[in-house]
Amino acid sequence: MKLDDRIKELIAIGASITANCQPCLDYHTEKAREYGADDQDIHEAIQIGKTVRRGAAAKMDKYAASFNVPDVNHEGTGNGCGCSLS
Repeated sequence: MKLDDRIKELIAIGASITANCQPCLDYHTEKAREYGADDQDIHEAIQIGKTVRRGAAAKMDKYAASFNVPDVNHEGTGNGCGCSLS
């Protein structure tokens, strides 16, 4: 089976969500619409990406907990996206 451009862009939308990449999501959503994707298609791709991201995050949280170090929450500190430790 050969994937058409619409399906490839929907996959890219899910991957954009999983990678937390807003510019990619904007680009691939626009391209998916150009190839005939509708709101429902895009919604489903986003939901799949969120599901994959949650699963990966849960596994990483469990793995990180295995290091037995105090959980320090730096969320919301500094400027930018919140991933800075300063």
